[in-house]
Amino acid sequence: MDLGLSGRTALVTGASKGIGLAITRALAAEGASVVAGALRGSPELDELSGSADVRPVSVDLTTTEGPGRLVAATSGALGGIDILVNNVGAVRPRLEGFVAITDADWEWALTINFLAAVRTMRAAIPHMAGRPGATIVTISSVNAFLPDPGVLDYSAAKGALTNLCKSLSKELGPDIRVNTISPGPVQTDLWLGRGGVAATVGGASGTDPDEVVRQQAAAAPSGRFTHPGEIADLVLFLVSDRAGNITGSDFVIDGGLITTL
Repeated sequence: MDLGLSGRTALVTGASKGIGLAITRALAAEGASVVAGALRGSPELDELSGSADVRPVSVDLTTTEGPGRLVAATSGALGGIDILVNNVGAVRPRLEGFVAITDADWEWALTINFLAAVRTMRAAIPHMAGRPGATIVTISSVNAFLPDPGVLDYSAAKGALTNLCKSLSKELGPDIRVNTISPGPVQTDLWLGRGGVAATVGGASGTDPDEVVRQQAAAAPSGRFTHPGEIADLVLFLVSDRAGNITGSDFVIDGGLITTL
């Protein structure tokens, strides 16, 4: 299926690994020119940039000026932006309860999971206006509507992010389409890495991290985590003209974890 993405320009945040790297790789494979923003590079991103039209940009999106600098670099290199994928985000399990979450904790969670996207979209939208097929896809989370006290600040930030994108879809339509994707647990370092959710929860409860992962996977009817490439495939469809009348929508990809309508 030709998605018509050849020659399109794209900006992906949090692109050095996991979901962001998979999205960057998928867009490039479809012929898009991609700027890959990330705090730090990775061997995988370096390898990809050597074989595809991918341009890594090192940037700290938790700073007030970082998102604007990334957008300026993208527009300068590519002449404008057709596709923006807000992917950057992070979570720190809060196992000591709400009252232990400090102002600094809140500021960290809201900045990386909400304000980074706010600032990136605010800077990018003028460079997307008037470009046929311009579209924004934001990677949110099932925790936007599945509040979890173990990740309370993350849940709140993702809830705000999904709400913002729905509002933007109304403001920007029909010029720029805006949609969100809400993954459940994904096979990335956020869950599986050293210091990730499984290791943190397992360490606090005296449970092997692999058992934490097994229990979480078993909570979904599919019995497994989502693969980053599956999210990337959904992004490809949403940014293509085949999804030309889809805006203001949220797409859950969680193996059936959410059981409500």
